[in-house]
Amino acid sequence: MSDNQHLEHMEHDRGTWGSNFGFLMAAVGSAVGLGNIWGFPYKMGNKGGFAFLIIYLLLVIFVGVVVMLGELTIGRKTGKGAVGAYAALSKKYKWVGYLGILSAFTLLAFYNVLGGLVMRYMFGFLLQILGVDGFSGAGMGFFGYILYDYSGMIFFHVLFIVCNVVIVMGGIQGGIEKFCTVAMPALFFMLLFVIIYVAFQPGAGEGYKFMLTPNFEPLSSFGGFIDVLKTAAGQMFFSLSLGMGAIISYGSYLDKKEDLQKNALIIPACDTLIAVMAACAILPACAAFNMEYAQGPGLLFNTMQNVFLSMGSFGNFVGFMFYFLVFIAAVTSSISLFEAIVTWRLDVGIEKKQKVSRTKIMSIAAVCSFIVGIPVALDALGAADAVVKAPYLLLGMTPEQLAAGQVPMAIDCWLDFFDVISEGIFMPLGALIMAVLIGWKWKTRNLIVPECEISGHKFWGYTFFDICFKFITPIGMILVLGGQIYDFFIKALIA
Repeated sequence: MSDNQHLEHMEHDRGTWGSNFGFLMAAVGSAVGLGNIWGFPYKMGNKGGFAFLIIYLLLVIFVGVVVMLGELTIGRKTGKGAVGAYAALSKKYKWVGYLGILSAFTLLAFYNVLGGLVMRYMFGFLLQILGVDGFSGAGMGFFGYILYDYSGMIFFHVLFIVCNVVIVMGGIQGGIEKFCTVAMPALFFMLLFVIIYVAFQPGAGEGYKFMLTPNFEPLSSFGGFIDVLKTAAGQMFFSLSLGMGAIISYGSYLDKKEDLQKNALIIPACDTLIAVMAACAILPACAAFNMEYAQGPGLLFNTMQNVFLSMGSFGNFVGFMFYFLVFIAAVTSSISLFEAIVTWRLDVGIEKKQKVSRTKIMSIAAVCSFIVGIPVALDALGAADAVVKAPYLLLGMTPEQLAAGQVPMAIDCWLDFFDVISEGIFMPLGALIMAVLIGWKWKTRNLIVPECEISGHKFWGYTFFDICFKFITPIGMILVLGGQIYDFFIKALIA
C-alpha cells in the first residue's frame, strides 16, 4: 500500500490488522459464535449425532474451506468489503455483494436478541453467586418466563447492541482485533473447563456415545440424507460466517504478505474444534442430567440452565462461566456482521472521496438493527398471545395449524423468518454464485492462485480447489438450497 493510500485509509477510519494472529483471532471469532455453542449441539442432537457430525465435517472440507479461501481472496485482492469487492471484479455482479450485506443485516435482527438472552442468563447466574435470586422466582421455568418479560427482552437486546457499538467504533486494531485477541483464547480455556467438569458427572458417557458411535440410520434414505445435509450446511454457513460479507471485509484489511491458503484452513479448523468442544460440553451434560438431546433451540437456555441450577451453589459459578463464554462467542461474531456493514459504507465514502465516520455508520447500523429486531424480541418465539404477532398469525393462519405442522417454518416466528432469509437462502445462494464465478468465469488459476502466491507462498492445493469451485461446491449448494426451500416453505403446505 502506498503512502497516499495509507493516509486515505486512515482519513476514512478503514484501518488494517496489526498482526496475522490478530486477524486470525478476529476471523475465528467471527466464525465461532452462537452457531457453535448454541446451534451445533442442538442440531447434532436433532439429526442423529454421529451422522450429522460426519456430514458436517465433509461439508467443512469440500465447501467451507473452499468458500473461505474464495472470500478471503476476493476481499484482499480488491481491498474492499463485499459490495465494493464484487463491483471491482465486475460491476454486473455487484448485487452478489449486496446479498452478503442483506444476510448480515437479517442475521443481526435475531442474533442481537439471542445475544441479549445470553447476557440475561449470565447476569442471572452472577446474581445467584451473590446470593440473590437471579431468575425472578421462575427458577427452572425461567425460559418460558423471560420470553414474556418484554421490558427485560428489550433491555438486554439494547445492552448487547451497545457492547457491539463500543467494540466496532474502536476500529480494526483498537477495537475488533484488541478484543478478539483476548476473548478467543479465554473462550477456549473456559469451554475446556466446562468440558472437564461435565465429563466427571455420572452418566456423561452416554452423551459421548451418542456423539461418537457410528450411526448412519438418519442417512439411510435420500430424504433423510438431504435433511441432514441441508441442516449441516446451514449450520456451517452460519457458524463460519460465510456468505454474509464478514470474511470478505476482514480479508480486505489483510496484508499481502500473509498466507491466504493457510489462513483458509486454520479458521474452519478452529471453528470446527470449538463446535465439537461445545457438543462435548452440552450433550454429555444432557445425558448426565437426563435431558433430551433433541431439545431444539431451547437447549442452550432452558436445558443448560436447569443443569447448572441442579448442581447447587457450585453450579451457579459453572453457569456464569458457561454463559460468559457464550457471550464472548456471540459478540465476536456479531461485531463481524456489523463490520461487514460498516466496511461497505466506508468503501462508498472512499470511492466518492467523502469524509465518512466509522462512529456515525456504526451508530446508524445499530439503531436499524435494533428496530428490525424488535419483533424477534417481542413475539415469544411465535406464541399466539405475544404482544407482537408472529408472521403466520398476521397471514391469517391459526395456532391449531401450527400445532398440526401445517405452517411453513419460514413464518412460524420472527426468528425463523429472518433465519430463513439469511441462513436458508442468501448465504448458500451467494456461495453458489461465488463458486461458479471463480470456477468458470474468473478461473481459479487467474484469481485465486496469483493472489495466494503474491505472499511468496506456493499454492499447493490448485487441483483440489479448482475441482471444488467448479463442481463439488456448486452441486452441494444446489442440493442445500433445494432442501432449504422444501423444508422452510413447501413441506408444511403439502402435509
